[in-house]
Amino acid sequence: MSHHPDPVVTTAQGAVRGLRQGDTTAFLNIPYAAPPRGAGRFAPPRPHEPWDGVRDATVPGPNAPQSERTLGNVDMTPYFGTGWSRGEDYLTVNVWTPAAAQGGLPVMVFVHGGGFVAGSTRSALYDGTAFARDGVVLVTLNYRLGIAGFLDLPGAPANRGLLDVVAALRWVRENIAAFGGDPYHVTLFGQSAGATIVGGVLATPEAAGLFRRAIVQSGNGLGAFTTEQAARVTRAAAKTLGIDPHPDAFAEIPDERLVEAASRLTGIDLRTRAHRDPLIGLSPFSLVLDTQPAESVAAGRGAGIDLLIGTNTEEGNLYLVPVNKYATATAEDVDDAAARSHPDPVRLVRTYRATRPEASFGELRSAIMGDALFGAGSRALAGAHAAHPQSATYAYEFAWRSHALDGQLGATHTVELPFVFDLTHLPPLLGPAALLGPGRPPEGLAARMHESWVRFARSGDPGWDPYDTDRRSTMHIDAEWTQVEDPRSQERQAWS
Repeated sequence: MSHHPDPVVTTAQGAVRGLRQGDTTAFLNIPYAAPPRGAGRFAPPRPHEPWDGVRDATVPGPNAPQSERTLGNVDMTPYFGTGWSRGEDYLTVNVWTPAAAQGGLPVMVFVHGGGFVAGSTRSALYDGTAFARDGVVLVTLNYRLGIAGFLDLPGAPANRGLLDVVAALRWVRENIAAFGGDPYHVTLFGQSAGATIVGGVLATPEAAGLFRRAIVQSGNGLGAFTTEQAARVTRAAAKTLGIDPHPDAFAEIPDERLVEAASRLTGIDLRTRAHRDPLIGLSPFSLVLDTQPAESVAAGRGAGIDLLIGTNTEEGNLYLVPVNKYATATAEDVDDAAARSHPDPVRLVRTYRATRPEASFGELRSAIMGDALFGAGSRALAGAHAAHPQSATYAYEFAWRSHALDGQLGATHTVELPFVFDLTHLPPLLGPAALLGPGRPPEGLAARMHESWVRFARSGDPGWDPYDTDRRSTMHIDAEWTQVEDPRSQERQAWS
C-alpha cells in the first residue's frame, strides 16, 4: 500500500481509491448502508449494493438532510459544517489510516454532535489526520438526523439514527482490517448528541461485541425521551405536515419538507407527570427509550466496555453568551432554568449559590443548564458504569477557557473538540468570534489531550487514576492538569 500513489482498498461491497497525503491516507464517502430513500428513511439500515470497478473515495460526499445551523455571534461553521450537501447516498464513513499501515492498528469510530438535527463528516473539526499520524485508524460517520433519524413513528423502528451507528460498527467489523485496523480493537467515541448516542449504543444489546471502549464527551446518560414524550413530537410533526402520524404518510414527504418541518418543532412542552424534558426545550429530538442509558448501564449493560467520560466546565455558556443572554441574566432566569430541569428547584438554586458564592446570574444560569443537559447525566453514567468493575471508568473535566466574544465564551460546550482532534491551529477556529478566541491556546494542551485519547484507545488507560464510586477521581484539564476527587460533589448529590 505504501508504494502506490493512489491507494486502492477492497471492501466487501467493492474497491475504493483513497487520497494519499504525506504519511496518511484518507478514504472519503464510503457507503456503509443503502441510501435511505422514500419509505427506506423510516426502515432499519440495509446493506449497500456492491459496485463494480473502483469507487472514487477522494472527495467528500453528501450528508444527512438538515437545515443550516448558526449560534448567534460565534462562528460554529467548523462544528456544524455548511449545511446540507444533497445526495441520497449519505450513510457513509470517512477513514484515515497511516499510509504504511501493516495491520492490527487500534480503530476509533467518531459520532458527531449537532442536537440530533445537524452536523456531518464534512465538518472541518473531524479531520482524522492526527489520529492516523499517531497510528490509529480513524473512522467518522454520517447517520440519519431529525425526522428521518429520530422521530418516533408507530410501525417504524425507533432511534433509526442510532441503528445507523450500529450498522457502521458492523461495517467496521467486516472491513476495517483492509485499511490496517484491528476489527476487535474498536473505540466508539462521540460528542454532544453523538456522545448521547454512544451512551445509547453502550446500552444496546445489538451492539454488544462490536466495540471494546467508549468515550462520551459532553453527552447525557439521562437524555432520552420517553415514548410518551416522543409521541407529542410526532403528533406535532404530523400536524405541521398535515398528514397522519404513520410511516406510510411520512414516506411520501420529500426530504426538504421534513427538514423544514423539523425546524418548526422547537418549543413543544415535553414535561409529563412523571418526567421532565431532559433537553430543557433545546431540541425536539433525542434517543427515545423508556429506560435511560445510565439505568441500563447500572443494570449491567456495557459492563465489559472501558469508558472515558467527561464534560466541560462551562457547557451552558454556548447557549447564552453568543445570543446575548449571559450578561443580561436575572434571578428569575436562574429560577426558571432550575424549574425546567429539577423537581426541587429551590434546593437546586441554593446548592449552586453555595458552591459559587461570587457567581453572577449568568454564571448560575449557565451552570444549572450545563448540568441539566450534560453534567448530571454524565455523572450518572460514570457512576453506573463504575459500579461494575470488570472494566475501567475514567472521568475528565475540560476547564480551559476560550477568550472568544470579549472573554466570555469560556470552557463552553464543543470547545474540547479541537484539542481531541489536535486541530487547534485551524484558522477558522482562531479569532475574536471563533470557537478558540483570539490568541493561541496553551502550548502542548492539544498534543497532550489528543495523546490521552489515543492512549485510551490503545490500552484502555488515558494516563490517570480510574473513577470509582468512592473517590470519583477526575482529571481537571487546563494549561495544567490536576487530578481531583469528587469535584462538584454537592451538585452531584443535588441531582441524584
